[in-house]
Amino acid sequence: MILVTGASGFLGQHLLQELTSQPLPVIALYHSRIPDISFPGLSWVQCDLLDIVALEQIIANGIQYIYHCAAIVSFDPKLKGRVIQDNITATQHIVNLALEYDIRKLIHVSSIAALGRGLESTGPIHEDSHWEEHKANSAYAQSKFLSEMEVWRGIAEGLNAAIINPGIILGEGDWQKGSAHLMEIVYQEFPWYTEGINAWVDVRDVVQAMLLLMHSDIQEERFIISNGNYAYKKVFTAMARALHKRPPHKKASPAMTAFVWRYELLKSRLSGKEATISRETAQTAQSKYYYSNEKFLKQFPGFVYTQLEETIKRMATRFVSDNA
Repeated sequence: MILVTGASGFLGQHLLQELTSQPLPVIALYHSRIPDISFPGLSWVQCDLLDIVALEQIIANGIQYIYHCAAIVSFDPKLKGRVIQDNITATQHIVNLALEYDIRKLIHVSSIAALGRGLESTGPIHEDSHWEEHKANSAYAQSKFLSEMEVWRGIAEGLNAAIINPGIILGEGDWQKGSAHLMEIVYQEFPWYTEGINAWVDVRDVVQAMLLLMHSDIQEERFIISNGNYAYKKVFTAMARALHKRPPHKKASPAMTAFVWRYELLKSRLSGKEATISRETAQTAQSKYYYSNEKFLKQFPGFVYTQLEETIKRMATRFVSDNA
């Protein structure tokens, strides 16, 4: 059987859609809400990954392959401790049980954030780049790095595993959350843009990379999954054009973004709602990072990334349809 953690999340749901064609039964874990996805052999199970007893009952019941997609994604400073500790503990439980029950393979979803970075990259960031402690690293980045360390520890103890480090993932999803929410922001003709550059990738490409690695003999490796490095302005402009909206046209200075994250923090404290931007994410939006995707393409020379414009056009079509 196949186990998918975080199956109700953005990436997890897209992964499940691709697993419909494979013959093995799938156990999909969710925390609070079951998505509207079903196919023969799919079983939804509610499970808190921090509950190792409940998780063990699932893995001990014939699980052979694990896709570990689950992680808390939050940039609210008041949730820093929870983000770091819960993400580490959840991965620790997965790794320990995978070792105990001798699962055949684990694919761990990490992030380019786990590679560490300063305010600017002096050269291409690649899989062998060392983690760099820096104030630009968010709690989420720290949690992904430390979670990766748990997987590497498991590998040293005999676990068959591979790790992917996707860039910013784009695709259809909940338009009020994550990167999909960028479509909503652009649709409202938000005028500001920053000069930052980052790695971006289609969610479908991330899923295909996971499947290729799972079905390969590759282990003890990690791979940056990215179509390329693009300016935020380029991405937002492409979204605006696909939505027939005015692109962002006002440059946001570092001082302005610093004001915005402080304002959002104050607003979250007064409203009790979670902050959606932090000091670190504001700094990242102004920084230029370049990631190399050569390692994965050398390993899988037949793999072709979806072009950014094609991804955004597909997102825009779905966004308009969902909001008609």
